[in-house]
Amino acid sequence: MFINDIVTQAETLKTALTHSTGLTIACYCAQWCNTCTTYLTAFEQLSQQFPQHLFVWIDIEDSPELLDDIDVENFPTILIQQQDKNFFFGTMLPHIEHLKRLIQTTEENLETTHTIQNGPDNLANLLEG
Repeated sequence: MFINDIVTQAETLKTALTHSTGLTIACYCAQWCNTCTTYLTAFEQLSQQFPQHLFVWIDIEDSPELLDDIDVENFPTILIQQQDKNFFFGTMLPHIEHLKRLIQTTEENLETTHTIQNGPDNLANLLEG
């Protein structure tokens, strides 16, 4: 599933986060960022290759609460999380193949992948405010 407008799709996102058993892959970007504009299409196409996961496009200016008071200075910044576990949070080069490999590696090693302490709280919790 791909959600690209949190403002108008907030309820859909809440439902998806509540019922999701897969990974949530969030991309933090900004509408004014040319790199983000180009990356958006590839991110959406990648979501079609991983229908078991939830892909969320987050404009940091429209939804700053989903950053949990963390400053993002470079784009795209990616979050990979599952419920209350963060597996990755950081800036990536805007090459979608890098994200694809990261998702595949996380999937393959889900039971042994160490969670990280940094990054936003569970997105469902942040949506609740």
